[in-house]
Amino acid sequence: MASFRRFRPDDLDKFSKCNLDPLTETYDLSFYLQYFAKWPTLFQVAEDPSGNIIGYIMGKLESSPEYFKYSEHYLPWHAHITALTVAPEARRLGIGKILTESLEVAAEAGDAWFVDLFVRKSNTRAINFYEGMGYSVYRVVKDYYGDNVNDPTAHGEDAYDMRKPMPRDKALKHIREDGRHREVQPEDVF
Repeated sequence: MASFRRFRPDDLDKFSKCNLDPLTETYDLSFYLQYFAKWPTLFQVAEDPSGNIIGYIMGKLESSPEYFKYSEHYLPWHAHITALTVAPEARRLGIGKILTESLEVAAEAGDAWFVDLFVRKSNTRAINFYEGMGYSVYRVVKDYYGDNVNDPTAHGEDAYDMRKPMPRDKALKHIREDGRHREVQPEDVF
């Protein structure tokens, strides 16, 4: 069984089981440490009994910068899932769900309007997972990913911007039913 706790910097040496998946974004060390320093409650790991990291979630609380205030793409205070990954041998055990729920609790404590994330349009397993947890597609971000894991000759891959409202959004004004038909460019997304 896995145990769950906050990320520690020495966990970076134990991420390889999770980060070898081609659908998992891998970042440089300073990026992970920035999240640890700024949003420690939104950076959680799952650890097996041998001390191996078998899953993690990284998130942040943010809003769009002030210059976006009058843009149709402005984002109010919200939580963002930057990365969620579970090692292949630990999948389908509920680890991703527990990690996501822990971030949602922190988002609610932080008075976020919603939780959002970006997922490759081709990653149907992840899309189904998030939809099962109450997330829905808010919009399609064209060529968000610079590479295409299914076709290396393709220019890039679209992302779904998926959202789940938090209790603060009683009117559900930060989600929409027709998100799969709303396309934006990467520069429209903060």
